[in-house]
Amino acid sequence: MTPQRIVHESVERGLDLIAICDHNSAENTAAAMEAAKAVDLAVFPGMEITSREEIHILGLFSRTADALKVQEQVYEHLAGENEPSTFGMQVVVRADDTVAGFNEHLLIGATDLSLEQILKIIHGQHGLAVAAHIDREGFGILGQLGFIPPELELDALEISANMSLNEARTVYREYGEYPFITSSDAHTPEAIGSASTAYQMADISFAELAMAFGSKDGRCVCYDA
Repeated sequence: MTPQRIVHESVERGLDLIAICDHNSAENTAAAMEAAKAVDLAVFPGMEITSREEIHILGLFSRTADALKVQEQVYEHLAGENEPSTFGMQVVVRADDTVAGFNEHLLIGATDLSLEQILKIIHGQHGLAVAAHIDREGFGILGQLGFIPPELELDALEISANMSLNEARTVYREYGEYPFITSSDAHTPEAIGSASTAYQMADISFAELAMAFGSKDGRCVCYDA
């Protein structure tokens, strides 16, 4: 999952927009964005943050600087050091796929931040907050809590590749006020593009994505007929 390979596979599969969302880190987002400059692919910086409830929340941002500011706060609340012999090396790369260094934080772990705190941090850096893979028992908000607290200011709900968006809108109809999206949640190059979401937008930009999430001015998430 190097920047060049991610960009290549995304273009091959006809994707227009991807987000790089490593676990509890945004250190590789800039490299992927740089690698995509030579092709027709937009890359947003992001992060998949694990709350103290062991729930995954995606933070999507327009700028790497915003994602890195969130990363600073996440690192302050993330205990432990990585053990490469157990969890593997956590490589920080450059856009040309060369190794820049290694991340020593225990990225597989959970922060001590609550869901509410994570959403506040994401929105504080002008990001969009998405509850990840809500249809999965492990690390999904429904699997962990059994419900979505109505006071949570989520911008969207993500469905895994195991379920279609139309099916999700029926199964989770009580949460119909949220936009539903799906993505590959790819951990290998072969999985890139295994699920994707279509949006109606004026152009491919973070501002337009936010408008699509909010169904504003004709922008929207496109569901199958």
